[in-house]
Amino acid sequence: MLGICRGRRKFLAASLTVLFVPAVTWIYLFAGNFEDGKPVSLSPLESQPHSPRYTASSQRERESLEVRMREVEEENRVLRKQLSLAQSRSPAHHRGNHSKTYSMEEGTGDSESLRAGIVAGNSSECGQQPAVEKCETIHVAIVCAGYNASRDVVTLVKSVLFHRRNPLHFHLIADAIAKQILATLFQTWMVPAVRIDFYDADELKSEVSWIPNKHYSGIYGLMKLVLTKTLPSNLERVIVLDTDITFATDIAELWAVFHKFKGQQVLGLVENQSDWYLGNLWKNHRPWPALGRGYNTGVILLLLDKLRKMKWEQMWRLTAERELMSMLSTSLADQDIFNAVIKQNPFLVYQLPCFWNVQLSDHTRSEQCYRDVSDLKVIHWNSPKKLRVKNKHVEFFRNLYLTFLEYDGNLLRRELFGCPSETDINSENLQKQLSELDEDDLCYEFRRERFTVHRTHLYFLHYEYEPASDNTDVTLVAQLSMDRLQMLEAICKHWEGPISLALYLSDAEAQQFLRYAQGSEVLMSRHNVGYHIVYKEGQFYPVNLLRNVAMKHISTPYMFLSDIDFLPMYGLYEYLRKSVIQLDLANTKKALIVPAFETLRYRLSFPKSKAELLSMLDMGTLFTFRYHVWTKGHAPTNFAKWRTATTPYRVEWEADFEPYVVVRKDCPEYDRRFVGFGWNKVAHIMELDAQEYEFTVLPNAYMIHMPHAPSFDITKFRSNKQYRICLKTLKEEFQQDMSRHYGFAALKYLTAENNS
Repeated sequence: MLGICRGRRKFLAASLTVLFVPAVTWIYLFAGNFEDGKPVSLSPLESQPHSPRYTASSQRERESLEVRMREVEEENRVLRKQLSLAQSRSPAHHRGNHSKTYSMEEGTGDSESLRAGIVAGNSSECGQQPAVEKCETIHVAIVCAGYNASRDVVTLVKSVLFHRRNPLHFHLIADAIAKQILATLFQTWMVPAVRIDFYDADELKSEVSWIPNKHYSGIYGLMKLVLTKTLPSNLERVIVLDTDITFATDIAELWAVFHKFKGQQVLGLVENQSDWYLGNLWKNHRPWPALGRGYNTGVILLLLDKLRKMKWEQMWRLTAERELMSMLSTSLADQDIFNAVIKQNPFLVYQLPCFWNVQLSDHTRSEQCYRDVSDLKVIHWNSPKKLRVKNKHVEFFRNLYLTFLEYDGNLLRRELFGCPSETDINSENLQKQLSELDEDDLCYEFRRERFTVHRTHLYFLHYEYEPASDNTDVTLVAQLSMDRLQMLEAICKHWEGPISLALYLSDAEAQQFLRYAQGSEVLMSRHNVGYHIVYKEGQFYPVNLLRNVAMKHISTPYMFLSDIDFLPMYGLYEYLRKSVIQLDLANTKKALIVPAFETLRYRLSFPKSKAELLSMLDMGTLFTFRYHVWTKGHAPTNFAKWRTATTPYRVEWEADFEPYVVVRKDCPEYDRRFVGFGWNKVAHIMELDAQEYEFTVLPNAYMIHMPHAPSFDITKFRSNKQYRICLKTLKEEFQQDMSRHYGFAALKYLTAENNS
C-alpha cells in the first residue's frame, strides 16, 4: 500500500512539473521583455539593428532567453512522454489493486464523470474506500439447460472462482436435467463461500413461449427477459452471464461498475462487436431495431429494483409484441428484444467498456477491445463454432479457455479468510467424522478415504432413455479409469441395453474422454449410456464409491453389476430381461449369477453360443475366471454343473464368493471402506446373503474377462505389506459390523473366514 501511494506521489509530482515549468518559463519571458515598464516585442520585424532601442547587450540577453526557452520546452516534451508512459503502464502495474482498476474504467456517461473517475483512480488507495467491500456477496445469474450447457457452466464457474476474492451467490435458472447435474456437482464440490439457488426453467417457459425464436439456444435463450420476475424480490442487482463466458479477472471489478450507474441507467451492456444490427451482412438482411451497432447480452448488469419500478415486464412485452408484427421471430433470442427496448429508451443503458465482453464470433471488431493481455476481462465464445472461430489471437483465447476447462477444480476449494460463511451441515458432519479418526493409526489413510467427498459430474454426455413397457429393463453397471477407456466400444457392441458408468478421472482426463467419445461413431450413436465423472482425489482408487454412483443413477428396475474388463455374451441383454420374468425377480429377493470366464488372448474370436464356449474351454482358449489365482472367488458357481445345466439352479454362499449378479435396483450399496484392490465385491455379496438374497445361476448366460495390464492398486497390494495388513483389519471390522447389524445369523461369516 505504501509503495502504491509513493508511486502516485511521483505521478502527481510529474504532472505538476509539466504544468508548472511552462508557466514559470512564460512568466519569466514575459517579464524579461518589459523595459522601463514598457513591453518589448519579440517579433523579428520589430527587432532590427537600426532600432534605437536595439543594443548588443539586449541582443545577447534575447538569444540567451530563446536558448533557455528551447531547453525548457525540450524538458517539458520529455516529461510529457514519461508521464504518458507512466499512465499506460499504470493499469497493468496495479492490476491487483481493485478499487483503482474499477475507477479507471471508461464507460458511458459525460466527460465530467470520466474526469471524476480518473481522479478517484489516482486517490482511491491512499484515501478512499474500495468500491466492493471485502465480504460483500456478488450475485450471478445464469440460464442453463441440458447436458452440454451444464459442462459449459462448470468452465465458466471455474474461471470465476479462480480470480474471485468475494463470496458468490449463483442463481441458476435450470431445467430438470441441468438441476440434477449441477446440484450434485456443487454439493460434492463443497467450495467455501459459494451459495447456489435453482429456479425451475420449465415453469418459466409459458412466460416466453409465445415468442418465435430462430436462435440455437431455443426457448431458454429468452429467459433472461423474465429475471426481474424470477429472482427474489429483495435482490437489488445481479450480473447475468451466458454459459459460453470465460473470466480473465476478478468478477468484483465488474460488480463495482454498478456504482457508476446514473439517473435511469438500469442495464450495463457492451456494444455488439459484429455488424449484425447494421443490416449490411447480406442482401435483404433485416435485423431487429437497435441503437447503432446494438448491444450484446452475453454479459448484463441488471439493476433489478429499478427495473421493477419501471415496470420492465410490461416494457419488454409491449416492445416484443409490436416488433413481432413485422419481424415475425427473433434471430438472436433475448438480445433482439433488449436492443429494441433500448432503441426506444436509450437512457436505460450504461455502456460498458468492450473488454467486459470480448466477442469471439467471426468478423467482429473484438481486436479493438484490447492491446495487451492485461486488458482482457471477459471472453465470450458467442459463435456456434465456439473454439473454431476465426480470430487473429484465437490460439491465445483457446489456450486460456482450455486452462480452466482442464484445471483441477479441487484446488478452488479455497477459504475466504475473514469472511463469515453460512453453516454447511454436510461439511460440519464431514469434519466431525474426520476428527474422530486417529491420525497415528497406520491405516488412517484407508479409513479417511471412506469419508472423502469426491466432486461428481453426472451425465457428462447427452443421455436419453425410453422406459420399457413391460418393466423388465436391465442396466449394465460398471466403473473404470482412463486406462480402461478402450473397452467402451466393445461393451456397447455386446450390450444394446442401457449402461451406467462411473469414470474416475482428473479434470484434464475428463476432457480427453470427451474428445475420445465425440470422435467415436459407436459411442456417439448410443444415447442410453450414462457417463458419470467422479473426479480424482486422494491416493486410492475408490472402487466401491464408483460402483455406488453408477448404481444410484440407473433408470431401470434391474441392474447387472459387472466390471469394465468383461464382455457380456451377445444377446445377454434380452436373455436377462426374459430371466427377470421367468424367475419373478420383481417379487423375490434373488441375485441372478452370470458365470464368468476369461481369456489370456488379446485377440479372441468371441463365442456366439454356449456350445462354442464349452468347446473353447476344452481347447484351453478360455478358462473359468481366476481359477489359477483365486479359485474361491467363483468356485460356488459350480461350473461343472453349469456345463450341462438347462435350467437355473440355486447355489449357496461360501467364503470369498464374488460372482457378477443381476439384482433389483433397491439392493444394498457397496461398502466404501474397501478401496483399491481386495474384498470390494466379496463384502457386497456377503451383505446380499445376510439380507437373504437367493443366488441363482443362469444356465445360458456367460461373460468373458479380457486381458489387460495389472492395475496400480493390485501392484500396491502385492508389494506393500502395510496395504495387506490394513485390508485384513478392514475385513475384520466389516465382519464385526455385520454381526452387530444382522445378529446371530451373521456369525457364519466369522466362522467361514476362520475356516478358509
